[in-house]
Amino acid sequence: MSALCVYKPVRGERPLWDFPDGTLAGREVSAFLISEATGWDLVPPTVLRDGPYGPGMAQLWIDVDETVDLQVLAHSDHPDVQRLCVLDAVINNADRKGGHLLPTPEGRVYGVDHGVCFSVDDKLRTLLWQWRGEPLTPEALEVLERLQVDLYGSLGEALHEHLTRREVRRTIQRVDQLLRTGLHPVPSEDWPAIPWPPF
Repeated sequence: MSALCVYKPVRGERPLWDFPDGTLAGREVSAFLISEATGWDLVPPTVLRDGPYGPGMAQLWIDVDETVDLQVLAHSDHPDVQRLCVLDAVINNADRKGGHLLPTPEGRVYGVDHGVCFSVDDKLRTLLWQWRGEPLTPEALEVLERLQVDLYGSLGEALHEHLTRREVRRTIQRVDQLLRTGLHPVPSEDWPAIPWPPF
């Protein structure tokens, strides 16, 4: 069986001063593993594979509905967008731009481009601040409780193949904090809250 995919070889990655460990491809796979554990299916299936330019990230291609206005979508209350907001808080997404939202003809919304996630520092930078400080939904709290357990088990072990022990530990701490407060995070005063360019 074969399918169209996006392929990003590790060889083409540029070193980033604030993400010195691991690979961007490994972070993309880690974001998929977290998404899969939530059951929300927000990140297209993503794996590490050998390709024509060596090992890299291979992610299932998603056909998008090009009639959707991404600026409107990014500021909407679409359930998948709100779920992505929670996912981004868990993985500490430092670059959630409007162009990283993939609306499908069936009405789903996927998120892509997770190479700059999982920093041990607070780097959440996103367009999705419309729920800042608001209570998490009961669904989100239930998902986070399951995720908390999984991170101490097989999910945590799988993440260790791609992330440092400290990065996995900080991911657990972010889930703990979300459950403790029961609230969507608010923008940090120590880091730009919105990526540039935003789309």
